[in-house]
Amino acid sequence: MTDPGLSAAAATVNGHRLTRKGRQTRDRIVAVAAGLMQERGVARTTIEDIQAAAGVSSSQLYHYFADKGALVAAVIELQGQRVLDVQHLGLDRVNCVDDLWRWRDLVMGIRTAQNCVGGCPLGSLAADLSETDALARAQLGRWFAEWERILRTGLAAMASAGQFVDGTDTDRLALALLAATQGGLLLSQVHRDTAALAAAMDTVIAQIGTHLTEAAAKAVRHR
Repeated sequence: MTDPGLSAAAATVNGHRLTRKGRQTRDRIVAVAAGLMQERGVARTTIEDIQAAAGVSSSQLYHYFADKGALVAAVIELQGQRVLDVQHLGLDRVNCVDDLWRWRDLVMGIRTAQNCVGGCPLGSLAADLSETDALARAQLGRWFAEWERILRTGLAAMASAGQFVDGTDTDRLALALLAATQGGLLLSQVHRDTAALAAAMDTVIAQIGTHLTEAAAKAVRHR
């Protein structure tokens, strides 16, 4: 998955390739729409709001997007890529449980810096759209599946290195870690506090640690 400004769909409009300026204008519209939708919600963000904030006319906006649904799809792609870029920072090389703890610290640091204002961009869009837009729900599902795949890949690498005892279901552990992280992010937004996020992530990573072989457990340093 790629940033909407670089994808084939974003590079063309009605079969015509966008100029550099055209791509910049389109990307600006998407970025502005993403910010407004994150702050206000999708339904409460109007096309007129986006036009005014992006400094574009109605004809300009509809030149790039057939309707609000097309713009929402581009916002999902942008936010999905942003979220996964952060995950890649912490999860591209998972060699041991210490790497999961370092990823946890990265996520906690970001939420602390944000003062827990705003939710996960993907989670917020999912809450807004899952019951009203089947296409958006499927698109969001693909981004969450990619996030889960990153976690699964990291745990599978540890398993291949012989760090887990036989029978460990690393796919299920990866799904649990994603679910815990999402729930913790939501509660951190509600309470303006990272305690729930820390509890959720710490508990699942600690649970992952219980499946380590004796040798792998002895090598853990972070906790």
